[in-house]
Amino acid sequence: MQNLIEQYQTVSSNNVKIWFKVGRTEEFPINSGACIKYKTKQIAVFNFTINNKWYACQNLCPHKMEMVLSLGLIGDKEGVPKVACPLHKKNFSLEDGSNIGGDDLKIAIYPVKIENENVYIGFED
Repeated sequence: MQNLIEQYQTVSSNNVKIWFKVGRTEEFPINSGACIKYKTKQIAVFNFTINNKWYACQNLCPHKMEMVLSLGLIGDKEGVPKVACPLHKKNFSLEDGSNIGGDDLKIAIYPVKIENENVYIGFED
């Protein structure tokens, strides 16, 4: 299981080498998540219309080691956009991947850009 989680590392916009097209904006649910696959990674993509932003993170819950974060509820806590794992309700920041509850668990996040109604996620590999 450790190998599984090790493949997920946060990517900053400055380090993107590949912008991978994951679909058109209309193919993603509003204020909810969807899962895409990039190589061996499952990535949760969120169209967060409340603040007019898109977010992407690993789909793997670091606590239960299940691919479920795309099914989680999104919202914000004190202005920080978040996703709540549907299995145990741990909340993760969609901005920096930190656990909003203060636990050591965190998730990898990926930059998202929209061009001509296409959704792209940035990767280093």
